[in-house]
Amino acid sequence: MPVFQLSEEIIFPSPELARKDGLLAFGGDLSEERLITAYSMGIFPWYNEGSPILWWSPDPRLILIPEELKVSRSLRKVINKGIFKVTTDTSFEQVIRKCAEAPREGQGVTWITEEMIEAYIRLHKSGYAHSVESWYEGKLAGGLYGIVLGKVFFGESMFSKVSNASKVAFVTLVERLKEQGFCLIDCQVRTEHLLSLGAKEILRQRFLEMLRDALGKYPSSQPLLKGFISR
Repeated sequence: MPVFQLSEEIIFPSPELARKDGLLAFGGDLSEERLITAYSMGIFPWYNEGSPILWWSPDPRLILIPEELKVSRSLRKVINKGIFKVTTDTSFEQVIRKCAEAPREGQGVTWITEEMIEAYIRLHKSGYAHSVESWYEGKLAGGLYGIVLGKVFFGESMFSKVSNASKVAFVTLVERLKEQGFCLIDCQVRTEHLLSLGAKEILRQRFLEMLRDALGKYPSSQPLLKGFISR
């Protein structure tokens, strides 16, 4: 399959035309309209500093159904002890910058460029991008961020400075999303960490069907409950 070059017009080719490795297109910009259009079609940006913006729609796709979350006994004990205090949307910029600094296995440099950071901060201010923070002894110990459209959460990245901090943030988030009737969490690509928490790979075609169905029922962005969400 060819890789499509985007123009100034806010339009994407069908995700089903992506290459075998998931690469669909390059170019364009990170404007709010383009990013929201991309996510609503099952497409996301991922590129390194100095390269053009690359747009992806991998096959298979890693997802998590909130009801299928798996929490080990040891992790549940950590959560129940209340070691971490979990909040939402209290430190979005700090979370995304910590994610950019976090080392990634097999990646020499971060894909969360300054351009990406600025774009997602704008999405946060517009109510689309959200962060979940995990605090330990008053300091930010871990967290994650992603996009919310309708009843779908599109996970982007996470970091952890203290063991289990990001896992506690993720589990707390998923349990809250379940309470709010969310039906799908997009985890993008396979990681053993997310597989251990109940995520699974499905064919891109099935993912796109689930996404269209979810956004058809709940087309608008949904705010997460701001503030403290620890139990």
